[in-house]
Amino acid sequence: MKMDDGNRCCERRGCEVRIERDLIGERELPKDAYYGIQSLRGFENFRITGLKLHPALIKAMAMVKKAAALANTELGYIPKEVGAAIMAASDELIEGKLHDQVIVDPIQGGAGTSINMNINEVIANRAIEILGGEKGDDRLVSPLNHVNRSQSTNDAVPTAARIAIQMELENTIKALDKLASSMESKAEEFKDVIKMGRTHLQDAVPITLGQEFSAWAGAIRRDIERIQQAAEALNVINLGGTAVGTALNADMEYIRISCSELAKISGYPLRTAENLVDATQNADVLAHLSSCLKVCAINLCKIANDIRLLASGPMAGIGEIILPAVQPGSSIMPAKVNPVIPEVVNQVAFQIIGNDLTVTMAAQAGQLELNVFMPVLLFNLLQSIDILGNAANTFAERCIVGIKANEDKCRQAVERNVGIVTALVPYLTYQVASDIAKEARATGKSVREIVFERGLMSEEELNHIFSPSQLTQPLKSRRDLARHVSAKEDAAAATNESNG
Repeated sequence: MKMDDGNRCCERRGCEVRIERDLIGERELPKDAYYGIQSLRGFENFRITGLKLHPALIKAMAMVKKAAALANTELGYIPKEVGAAIMAASDELIEGKLHDQVIVDPIQGGAGTSINMNINEVIANRAIEILGGEKGDDRLVSPLNHVNRSQSTNDAVPTAARIAIQMELENTIKALDKLASSMESKAEEFKDVIKMGRTHLQDAVPITLGQEFSAWAGAIRRDIERIQQAAEALNVINLGGTAVGTALNADMEYIRISCSELAKISGYPLRTAENLVDATQNADVLAHLSSCLKVCAINLCKIANDIRLLASGPMAGIGEIILPAVQPGSSIMPAKVNPVIPEVVNQVAFQIIGNDLTVTMAAQAGQLELNVFMPVLLFNLLQSIDILGNAANTFAERCIVGIKANEDKCRQAVERNVGIVTALVPYLTYQVASDIAKEARATGKSVREIVFERGLMSEEELNHIFSPSQLTQPLKSRRDLARHVSAKEDAAAATNESNG
């Protein structure tokens, strides 16, 4: 039930309410609500997505509030009993409790002030309860004077964002690693399955199916490395910079203690930015991470496209691989099965690429001392991280691990393909190989037949050249035979000259 509906429901049924005040005026709230007047205003002002704030961001915000309370209590800025209650309430949010009381939309004006105040109010009201008071009695615990002490939205939200992003990245990295490992397993399984490679969507030269899977795995491994390297910059935080990075209302000891405690609470090696003004103004590290996610999405999209092509048909298409059947593919065509998993991976990639554009626009649109577009940036970045991990898991578990090779079709396509004539170039020259290819296309004869008819090579030599290991390996492995062929040609020429 939406919040305004809840208020009207209270009015109709005579539910108990409490009155809170802010600089705008007074408002009634449900008496048992942990959120407060500023949360309610934020909810009413920003009816944008209809979605909840990301759970990781709620937990990370609570970590920031706990670390701040620890530092403020140690330095004597807030009473010990108040600090203890704030820390206890923060722990509950970190554990996943009271998340239903965070009511503001993830996309909002104010650079995240509504996010910050919603967290402040929930923690304050829960802390009031812990101290034996009634919600709304900010004389015991104030959202602003106690929970938000030594902070601003402009350092609390960006700091929490960096923690939340790293929390979510852990699962995404694991999912990508699983996907790469599944492709590497298939590379080993299909290492001897020879098939035609294609360039320009036209027949090129032979390759093994295992080599194709190995290439896909290599791309994902690079993506993992790029994302991990980009994530390292997220350990630099601006907590203590307060409004514009000048640390107004926060002393140096608070900055040191809060960062140290937050590192312990979160488990990440956080450190205070050398230039807090820079760290408060600029979102380039977030944009860089988003770009790495986009590159990964590009790679996943290309891989999904390749797999759909190789599985196409299966009878009237390429049909070199067989995808696991996970659901019926048509409401009208019996027995049709579609490549739905690669298709959903494509769609996730499209979404991540679009999200990256939003992150790019938001990062460049900051003005002077603050980027006020952090909410939409975080909404898109966190979504990209989550759906990337979900897609990688789905791709690995419901597609890659179950792929089978259509070995007969792969082998037949190689044996009757004119493209294998390229393998003869080092032995017969480009011109001779080209002439063989021309005859093969004109007559329908195989390359092997024409070579035998012309007496250019023995069956043993041709079998060696056309073996899977030779067709898909560097030239070095064929040097001995090349010398052998050359010696034969020289001997034949000498014999002809002597007979002449």
